[in-house]
Amino acid sequence: MQIEHPEIGICGLSCRLCPNYHTESQSRCGGCKSEYRMGAGCPFITCAVKRKGIEFCGQCAESAACEKWRSHREASHSHDSFVCYQKLEDNIATMQQYGMDAFAATQQTRERLLKAMLAQFNEGRSKRYYCVAATVLEIEELEAALLQAQEGSAGLTVREKSKVLHAILDGIAEKRHYCLSLRK
Repeated sequence: MQIEHPEIGICGLSCRLCPNYHTESQSRCGGCKSEYRMGAGCPFITCAVKRKGIEFCGQCAESAACEKWRSHREASHSHDSFVCYQKLEDNIATMQQYGMDAFAATQQTRERLLKAMLAQFNEGRSKRYYCVAATVLEIEELEAALLQAQEGSAGLTVREKSKVLHAILDGIAEKRHYCLSLRK
């Protein structure tokens, strides 16, 4: 089958905002529908892509009754794994209402902002934090935080710049009741 959106997970997660997608080493993941991941044995890949020939569980005629997908979505309300699941339901709703292309465009914008944070403010320990922030915050909030951090950290070391951006993001999170860490 032709994969149109390898960076959009079958279950509704955005691979573009995953720390493993933004790794420069051999362990870099190219997305849930990449050749590497297709051989990994994910139950969603096996069912949707391999058995049914669809890219996203929401495209399946049985999605409303699928126990596996329902259970995954319910768990996403309170738990994360190596990647943030906090916006899973919003992702699914966007895909179903506006289509995969619209969702992909939104995720490309989020990824662009994430890459800017990683390039300018990552002291080597903040990648996962920035990935969660890029997933959870609204795009306008991310843009404003990035601009404020760029303006407020001119001439500082990367470590000091990271502290500036963390403080801004933490302030937004506190005000809006966002969780910027993985929920285990």
